[in-house]
Amino acid sequence: MLSYCSIEYLLVFLPVVFLGYQILPQTARRYFLLAASYGFFWYLSGPLVVWHVAVCLCVWLVGLRLQHLLDARGLQLKEAERSARKGIRAAYARRMSRWVIVAGVVCFGILLSLKYTPFFTENLNSLFRHLGLHLQLRVPSFAVPIGISFYTLQAMSYVFDVQKEKLQAERNLLRLTLWLSFFPLLMEGPIARFGATAEQIWNVPRIKGENFQKGLWRILYGVMKKMIVADRVNTAVELLYTEYASYDGGMVFLAAVLFTVQEYLEFSGTIDIVIGTGECLGIFLPENFNQPFFSKTISEFWTRWHISLGAWLKDYLFYPLSMSEPLKKLTKKCRTRFGNHYGPLVTSSIALFAVWLFNGLWHGAGWSYIFFGMYHFALIVTGNLLAPVVIGFCEKHKINRRVFPYQLFQMIRTAILVAIGEMFFRALSLKHGLEMFMIMIRHASVRSFADGTWLKLGMDLQDYLIVAAMIVFVFVISLLKERGCQVREQLYRRPVIVRALVTAMLISLVLLFGAYGTGYVPVDPIYANF
Repeated sequence: MLSYCSIEYLLVFLPVVFLGYQILPQTARRYFLLAASYGFFWYLSGPLVVWHVAVCLCVWLVGLRLQHLLDARGLQLKEAERSARKGIRAAYARRMSRWVIVAGVVCFGILLSLKYTPFFTENLNSLFRHLGLHLQLRVPSFAVPIGISFYTLQAMSYVFDVQKEKLQAERNLLRLTLWLSFFPLLMEGPIARFGATAEQIWNVPRIKGENFQKGLWRILYGVMKKMIVADRVNTAVELLYTEYASYDGGMVFLAAVLFTVQEYLEFSGTIDIVIGTGECLGIFLPENFNQPFFSKTISEFWTRWHISLGAWLKDYLFYPLSMSEPLKKLTKKCRTRFGNHYGPLVTSSIALFAVWLFNGLWHGAGWSYIFFGMYHFALIVTGNLLAPVVIGFCEKHKINRRVFPYQLFQMIRTAILVAIGEMFFRALSLKHGLEMFMIMIRHASVRSFADGTWLKLGMDLQDYLIVAAMIVFVFVISLLKERGCQVREQLYRRPVIVRALVTAMLISLVLLFGAYGTGYVPVDPIYANF
C-alpha cells in the first residue's frame, strides 16, 4: 500500500512531485498537483475515484446555487421595506436549506451506502431472527475509496460555510477539486477548511529552502514515530488482541497501553508527514494534535486529539443543535428548574450525545465504534456533573488543584481512561472488548510481568528499550512544545553544519532503529480506511 510512510511515497512519489513542482511555471504547478493527487488516489483506490469526482461536482454545483440565492436575497433586501425583510430572509433560508440537504444526501449518501450498508443489513437480519421472522436480506459488499470519511466531512464543511456566508462559493471547479483531492490530506486528514487552505494550495508558491528543511525535519520525525514505535509494537498488539483469553489482566492492560501508544504515534506521525509535505511546498496545513496526553480531563483530551474532527463536530453539529429553537427553550426551562450549572447541562448533553454517536460511527461501521463514542460521551457528561462536587471536596479538604502532583494525577487518570477506550476501539468486536475489560478487572495480576510473559509477545528486551527511548524523546519534544518552545524554529537558527548533522541523525535513527525486515509487519495506516 502506498502509505505516507512507505518507501514508494517517501523515495519515489515525493521526490518526483517536488522536482516537477519546482521546475514548472506557477500556472502549471496547480494542474501538476491536481494530476499528482488524482494519480495518488487512483493508485490507492483505482476506479473508485469516481465517487470523489461525484462529491466534487455535487458540492461545486450546490455551492454555486447557494451563492446565487444569497446574491438574489441581497438584492431583494435592498429594495424591500424593513417590515418585509424578516420574511425574505426566512424564505431564502428555507430554499438554501433544501440545497444543503441535497448536498448532504449525495455526500453522506455515498458514504453511508459504501461504508455502512453491510453493517446495517447484518443488524436488520439479526433483528428479523430475534423477532422470529423468516426474512434475511443479502449482505452486500462494497469497495470503499480511501479516506472517504475525511473528504466527505471536508466537502460538507465547504457547503455549510457557503450557506453561513463565511466564504464565497468557488466558481472554478478545478480549484475546488484540487482542495478536495490534495494528496497529503487525502488519506488521514487533517480535515481542512476551504477558507484556510484552498488559496494556499491554488497559489502554489515556489519551494523555499527554509520551508523545505523544516518540512523535511517534520517528515523524518513522523517517520521515526511510525517506524520505530508503531511498527515495532505491532506484533505484540496483534497477538494480545487476538489471543487475549490466554493472558491475565496485566497483559490485557498492557494491550490497551501498547495500542494507545501505537495509535497515537502512528496517527500523529502520519500527520507530521502530511503537514511536513505541505510545508515543503510552502503550504501550511492545520495542526491535528496538541500534546493530548498532557490533558487533565477527557473533554480537554478531545480538544487536543484529532483537532480538526473535533472542530468539525463542534461547528457543524454541536452548535447548530444546541442553538436550535427547541433546545434553547429547553435550556431556559432547565435553568429555572435545575440552576445555572446543571440546567444547561441537560440540553448540552443532548447535543453531545448526537456528537459522540456521530463520532463513533464516523470511525467505523461496528458496535465497538458506537460503544467507543458512548464511552467518551458518558465520561464527559459524568465529568461535567461531578465538577462542582470535586471543586467543593477540594476546597473543603484544602486540596490545591493547581499544584503539580494533583495535575499529574489528573493526567495519569485521563491517560488510563483513554487507554481503556482505545481497547474497545481496537478490539475485534464489542463482545471481545467487553471480555478483555472483564479479564482486566477480574484477573488483575502482575504475574505475567514477573514470569517474563511480556517478553514472549514478539518483542524482546531490546525492542522495549528502543520503544521506551523513543517515547522519552517524543515526550521531551512534546514538553518543549507545551511550554511554547518552537523546536524547529530554534533549530533552524543554528549554523548550517548543526542543521545538517541533525538531519543526518534523524535519518540514521530511522535506518538503525526502524522496525523493518524479517519478523516485522508494518502496521497499516490506522485511520486511512475511515
